[in-house]
Amino acid sequence: MTSTPATVRLTTGQALVRFLARQWTERDGRRQRMFAGCFGIFGHGNVAGLGQGLLQAHLEAVDAGFTGPEPGPDELPYLLARNEQGMVHAAVGYARSENRLRMYACTSSIGPGATNMVTGAALATIDRIPVLLLPGDVFASRRPDPVLQQLEHPGGPDVTVNDTLRPVSRFFDRIWRPEQLLTSALQAMRVLTDPAETGAVTLCLPQDVQAEAFDWPVEFFADRVWHVARPVPEPAALERAVAAIRSARRPLLLAGGGVVYSEAADALRELATATGIPVADTHAGKGAINWDHPCAVGGLGATGASSANALAGSADLVIGVGTRYTDFTTASNSVFGPGTRFVNLNVAAVDSAKLAAEPVVADAREGLIALTAALTGYRTEDAYQSEVAELVAAARRHTDECYDRGHGPLPAQTEVFGVMNRTMAPEDVVINAAGSMPGQLQQLWRASVPGAYHVEYGFSCMGYEIPAAMGVALSRPDVQVVAVVGDGTYQMMPQELATVISEGIKIVVVLLQNHGFASIGALSESTGSQRFGTRYRMRSGTGQLDGGTVPVDLALNAQSLGADVLRATTVEEFAEAFATALAAERTTVVHVETDPVGPGPDATAWWDVPVSEVSTLATTQRARARYEQDRQRQRRPL
Repeated sequence: MTSTPATVRLTTGQALVRFLARQWTERDGRRQRMFAGCFGIFGHGNVAGLGQGLLQAHLEAVDAGFTGPEPGPDELPYLLARNEQGMVHAAVGYARSENRLRMYACTSSIGPGATNMVTGAALATIDRIPVLLLPGDVFASRRPDPVLQQLEHPGGPDVTVNDTLRPVSRFFDRIWRPEQLLTSALQAMRVLTDPAETGAVTLCLPQDVQAEAFDWPVEFFADRVWHVARPVPEPAALERAVAAIRSARRPLLLAGGGVVYSEAADALRELATATGIPVADTHAGKGAINWDHPCAVGGLGATGASSANALAGSADLVIGVGTRYTDFTTASNSVFGPGTRFVNLNVAAVDSAKLAAEPVVADAREGLIALTAALTGYRTEDAYQSEVAELVAAARRHTDECYDRGHGPLPAQTEVFGVMNRTMAPEDVVINAAGSMPGQLQQLWRASVPGAYHVEYGFSCMGYEIPAAMGVALSRPDVQVVAVVGDGTYQMMPQELATVISEGIKIVVVLLQNHGFASIGALSESTGSQRFGTRYRMRSGTGQLDGGTVPVDLALNAQSLGADVLRATTVEEFAEAFATALAAERTTVVHVETDPVGPGPDATAWWDVPVSEVSTLATTQRARARYEQDRQRQRRPL
């Protein structure tokens, strides 16, 4: 006679909260709770289901005596966000800071709340960062049909606005019946903890199913540990890679985000020190090797340093570790020489095979350790190392020049970065995502440790910075977290400042006011479009936006959201205000006026932005001629 498995009767919302609270990750013997909590904004599509489950779990934890900083064993701490896109960005910032081992869930109501998360989901999936999305959905029963905010699609009633999340999610499901969660939840956790597959994971929750009771197997809520693997290189693949490296006289190693996420910085430095192979980095990989290491040559690509780009152009072999080779990294396939060969070490097979490389599918740390051991006795020639040192010295002199421009009356953006870089501690975190800043930061910022340079340039999403800073501060309350934004980016998503204040989190926001889009303005000018539509101006009598400056005071806006605000108009005023902000106990915004056409670092590579092939504008005609010449540098895939 078989016994009936033990069950507990809960709603789907209550069961999901309890399940998520019982998930753990483990890597290298370190076990920790997988979910730090749940960001959310409640509406009719989730307030009575998942929202009730979150509340009930909290009150039960309080009744059980869990009143300290640590949540109860079945509790998922809740954080009230102000914008659904912003809360996904905050979750991404947290997970990235935790090297993808811990994360947040994000819940929204049906309709616009759900579609607001699409941009954040795309960013997470493109950047390979885990985040769990739990949007409300239509009634599974279809009793009220159409329900408020429902999409009535003529192709079928099972299509909802949440289907917009399907192409930007690594895993997607709609839980039409409570029992479907038993299998789908496990699949979701598998994807979230797989370094090669991770990204946004979406479980759509019809609002009636959220509130529906079901007899859940007790084993569904047992503590479950997800062991994050470190795949080792396949011996034959490693042998082929080693042979290619040993035959190279001018090798260059490119460190991507995978080096940081796999905590492989020590292994990278050991390889570089032992072999003398110079190391360039991507945005996500900056800090994987300290900037003053003898083998560190700076950022590579369209916004990279002169040293790294010069070495890439003459390299006979590039060893890509943990990089997916975006077009900015490859300078639209123009930064490498026509005869350059590639060895790619990556946990994701799709990235390991890019650029017709010799692929090595493995964890970055394990792969680097294996390469170091197999390359015993190999070292680059003294003449090559001397050339590397000379190129790096010249690039560092240029950085110092950019930091000390003496530009005026308003400071150049690079001078602001100089003050920040020299004032912040090595462990402090700088955050940015879009505009001209990532390009200047990649070339100029001196990062000493992994994780201190947090620039999102896979999706380059304006508005990411402030919510991401909140996420990083939740992960690392022991360091200063500084979000640097332009006025265009700030206006897209300042709302999470209110969340930062309500949660008692300390961040610093450096707001560079230049009354427009400096980056796109410069790009517009270089492509012959005369900075059209890139300045914040009043509409004039000409019918164009070429009148006076729009009278918007972003400093007052930040103050109205609860932040302390300091203003600066010179480099000296900014230095004083920034030091004050770092020392403050509350979130502080430093508002500094900058010159939108102030000099930046010298460009050392190209980026493919097509220019109109025919035009009546002389500026565009000249730009097209330059474009035709520049794109001759592009390297064919094979």
